Amino acid sequence: MSALATSFATNVFGDGSYATMLINNTSSLPVPPPKPLLIATPSDIGEFPLLIFLHGYLLYNYFYSQLLQQVASHGFIVIAPQLYTWAGQNATDEIISAAAITNWLSKGVLKALLPPDVQPNLSKLGLAGHSREGKVAFALALKNEMTKLKFSALIGVDPVDGMGKGKQTIPPVLTFVNHSFNLDMPVMVIGSGLGPLFPACAPNGVNHVNFFEECKIPACHFVANDYGHLDMLDDDTEGLRGVLSYILCRNGKAREPMRRFVGGVVVAFMNAYLNDDDTDLIAIRDGHVTAPVTCKTMKCSTLKYGLVKELNIRAKQM
Repeated sequence: MSALATSFATNVFGDGSYATMLINNTSSLPVPPPKPLLIATPSDIGEFPLLIFLHGYLLYNYFYSQLLQQVASHGFIVIAPQLYTWAGQNATDEIISAAAITNWLSKGVLKALLPPDVQPNLSKLGLAGHSREGKVAFALALKNEMTKLKFSALIGVDPVDGMGKGKQTIPPVLTFVNHSFNLDMPVMVIGSGLGPLFPACAPNGVNHVNFFEECKIPACHFVANDYGHLDMLDDDTEGLRGVLSYILCRNGKAREPMRRFVGGVVVAFMNAYLNDDDTDLIAIRDGHVTAPVTCKTMKCSTLKYGLVKELNIRAKQM
């Protein structure tokens, strides 16, 4: 990599240069969204790509406020719907709802919710989901439901497809055949390194490892060693579900390092594939940006322009 590319790499693990704001009042719109939304957006003038971010199983979208604002501060509009308040084992309705939200965006009504000088670029749209909603994001990208807008990047944040092989939730997404996902977009899978309790939050056989194995190139896989399934949430999550988020899964010593790491690699990946700028992703690869966690795996296969063929590196602890 050139010295020029290194010099212009940003610290994606910190806050970006844009001031941000959170928006959660969508009731005044003439065409309201199909589900309540939490929107993290730059408040400065500009045209920005979009990321739809789907919350984890039985969680609230506002549990991700700090993560969403970190991503937004680097020049992205993040749309986080509240898909449900309660859900059973069948994820079909969540896939339908995620498609409906995407189609609502195609109507052009989002602009009315944003600051006056902020323009959404609907031609640059990413899709991300955490936990079971990581599976939902994959299902939507695999066209289980059709959308009017095209996704340009897919991100699974510790995705889960049921309680184990043979115990997948409906509809099953994993096929257990390597490189079987027929996706027409680059994919990034982020995993947590702290293994299962019982019952496991991200069981072996249906977790991030399996999702990555079924991806075709280009694809990236990042696994943070000492952090758990819910460590990318806000530092303080209130209410019963917020309390349970500290108890149900194995956790790291603090949430901020994992949250900063997830936000940083999301920004680097989105920059590479939505903004045609892989400077940040290459800087992470080459160790020019210090990650806030120690990683078990940092792997990318065939990034744009053949700059990365295959890599396995270890990040340094801040």
